[in-house]
Amino acid sequence: MTTLCATGKHDHHDVYAAQCPCREVLDLLANKWAALAIGALEDGPLRFGELQRRLQGISPKVLTATLRRLEENGFLHREIYPAVPLHVEYSLTELGVSVSVPLSGLRTWVELNLDKLTA
Repeated sequence: MTTLCATGKHDHHDVYAAQCPCREVLDLLANKWAALAIGALEDGPLRFGELQRRLQGISPKVLTATLRRLEENGFLHREIYPAVPLHVEYSLTELGVSVSVPLSGLRTWVELNLDKLTA
């Protein structure tokens, strides 16, 4: 099998190939905070403080970095409303909605099977 992952558009992506950009996306989505942030936004837009309360245990610094990475990769939309104080809402893009489906399944699987796992 020929692997054509390096940079740019490809005829074939192989997440197992060392240089495939798929790995960066997988790394982002496999991050617990990214997966949880996407899940928290499934029901609609939230402000930063609402997201932080929903994602118990996340620091503001980590939440900011996570939201930036998700936005940079096209999973989130950041809407700024000019007001005093500044009002910013985060929502899922079409791409974010599409990835929320398998991530939701994974979160549900973890909740249902946690007691069967050995730590």
